[in-house]
Amino acid sequence: MGLISGLMGNAASADLGKLREQYSQLFAEGETLEAGFVVIRETFLFTNRRLILVDVQGVTGSKVAYLSIPYGKITKYSVETAGMFELDADLKIWVGSDPEPIACRFSRQVDVYALQRVLAQHA
Repeated sequence: MGLISGLMGNAASADLGKLREQYSQLFAEGETLEAGFVVIRETFLFTNRRLILVDVQGVTGSKVAYLSIPYGKITKYSVETAGMFELDADLKIWVGSDPEPIACRFSRQVDVYALQRVLAQHA
């Protein structure tokens, strides 16, 4: 991820090998990582079973919140691609009856169609 994209809060694809190693303790037996994205201090992990949101908190980053969302609880999602003059794409995911979506902005380097395929396969 480029420095400018990171500072703007845009997610970029992350190295799956590094993410598997870093977050291996979160995965259940038989669970595999299919895609991963990093936005400054947040990480989106798409596995074959669920979406895991990792939120590093605090000044020192010693506090970390993990949110696990089974794909069956995702009620809808939207992917908005980058336009000709735009630098990013948006993902919104609605979970259960919560009226507010989980939202993330992705840099142009992310294949939002591949991301949409992961969600379409599981949600």
